[in-house]
Amino acid sequence: MIALDGPSGTGKTTAARGLASRLGAGYLDTGAMYRVIALAALRSGTDVGSPDAVTELARRVQLSIGTDPATPRVLLDGADVTADIRAPEVDRVVSPVAAVAAVRELLVAGQRQIIAAVLNGVGGIVVDGRDIGTVVVPDAPLKVFLTASADTRAARRDAQNTAAGLASDPAAARESVEGRDRIDTTRAASPLKAADDAVLLDTSDLDREQVLTALAEMARERGLLDEPAEATR
Repeated sequence: MIALDGPSGTGKTTAARGLASRLGAGYLDTGAMYRVIALAALRSGTDVGSPDAVTELARRVQLSIGTDPATPRVLLDGADVTADIRAPEVDRVVSPVAAVAAVRELLVAGQRQIIAAVLNGVGGIVVDGRDIGTVVVPDAPLKVFLTASADTRAARRDAQNTAAGLASDPAAARESVEGRDRIDTTRAASPLKAADDAVLLDTSDLDREQVLTALAEMARERGLLDEPAEATR
């Protein structure tokens, strides 16, 4: 089991999926689960500033998330919302939703169930989020906390927005990244922080393959999830 944590824009989701594929492991994007609740709140008109309302919504919706790194589909009440949860409007409300302690308690319980099932079935899993090494699976044998400079993370966010068809706005991207950081690091429930025994990896000057190589080497050093032969060719 490998836990990847870090703030937005560090590339942890891309890294986690790539690493899981390379190592033949399952994959879980815990942040997507909070995004589903945020999307459901937007669609239902639920006040994201009301912890009680958001909690009731989280208990009511049917959420399903795939653990195949090649096709990590996300369903909301049976409908595929894999693309919808990445919309900018969801970005704006996901942190307040994720800050609700009761919602975190509910989703963490679900995350642990998914992780246990994948470990029993596949034998290994790469999990990414913001509290994996500190709360969800604090006993993970390898915990990595990804970091990157604010400028790098803002540039990556702006590039993502542009790829989604939005106009480039570096200042807005920087504000979005810093705003999420403030909420995620100061929330009372499971704040974003590195586990005491996490390995720090700065991705500012690394491309995707360099990040994957570094992570795979860490996994090999810990004796975890040996790479399939074809992955090393």
